Amino acid sequence: MTTETSPHKLITAKRVTGTAVFNKAGERIGHIEDLSIDKISGQVIYALMSFGGFLGIGEELHPLPWSVLDYDPDKNGYLVPLGKDELDKAPSLTEKDLEDLGAGGLWRSRIFEYYAPYGAVPYI
Repeated sequence: MTTETSPHKLITAKRVTGTAVFNKAGERIGHIEDLSIDKISGQVIYALMSFGGFLGIGEELHPLPWSVLDYDPDKNGYLVPLGKDELDKAPSLTEKDLEDLGAGGLWRSRIFEYYAPYGAVPYI
């Protein structure tokens, strides 16, 4: 995938953070706050999307499986196949939860079960 600002398919993590996320209706619903990367394979597992709140207060982090995101060069952002109501119900993280995210188990199961109908592919 190429964009007008970069002819390359690869992108650095710092250019992904802050990128807008749009829902299936084309509404801007949040932005990529961070990425969760498997230490061994280097594969991006989750995009941690900041969603909700007002002026940065009350925002939640939603771990979106990387496989449910599509980059849209026209929007210069990522598209998710969910509406606001579906994202409101999606697993979200506190700071403590974020520390436990990489441990697998419960979080991994909850996230991929929720996003499976939207094309999420579990990682090993």
